[in-house]
Amino acid sequence: MTEATTAAGAWVRRFHPAEDAAARLVCFPHAGGSASYYFPVSRALSPRLDVVAVQYPGRQDRRHEPCVDDVRRLADLAAAELRPWCDRPLALFGHSLGATLAFEVALRLEADGTKPLVLFASGRRAPSRHRENERVHLADDERLISTIKRMSGTDAAVLADDELLRTVLPAIRADYKAAETYRHHPGPPLACPLVVLNGDRDPEVTAEEAEAWTDHTSADCTFHWFPGGHFYLNDHAPEVIALIRDEVLNRL
Repeated sequence: MTEATTAAGAWVRRFHPAEDAAARLVCFPHAGGSASYYFPVSRALSPRLDVVAVQYPGRQDRRHEPCVDDVRRLADLAAAELRPWCDRPLALFGHSLGATLAFEVALRLEADGTKPLVLFASGRRAPSRHRENERVHLADDERLISTIKRMSGTDAAVLADDELLRTVLPAIRADYKAAETYRHHPGPPLACPLVVLNGDRDPEVTAEEAEAWTDHTSADCTFHWFPGGHFYLNDHAPEVIALIRDEVLNRL
């Protein structure tokens, strides 16, 4: 990427430091995604919010590190790295796999005494809902490539370069394995409120699967549906960013 980046350790990317912001937003990428996906979000919300994005192992500047293909292990590692960033009110945003990971990180933060202001769960069914027939992570490279092209979440420049695309396939496959093999362990719900966002034509999330997020918090859970598919947020970025900003600031 060409934009200036402030790296804070291997796991955290802080593109537009906002030292005087009243709250911090932590963003978790989708399967195959990277921290730079949230550069526009950071730019739009700074300086009102201090935005940091999590960089998973195995991609971009961490491409030589082993991927983590288990959500709980990834949550353990990410939560440990985020604890120094809990010095001000914290909100979490995750899309797709990132929503499940943000949920598991929120559980760990609350167990340590840090209650997030709000958790935004985007493009992902509730943790207690899974589909037994998901096997994309076991597919050959061609089917995996076909799947990610259909989902339209990978950078167009990567999709157009077959050699480059194949270099990132191990990270994508690991993320799909993490998402598809995840099973929720029953336990106390979160104490923080949830804001659930989805595209109304997303084949990955039915209305019932989305509404089940209400089972995972003892606080309020609100829903927002946008026109579009799994990556509805690419077409509705201004509305999504405004929603995030207002929800966080109104909860301070």
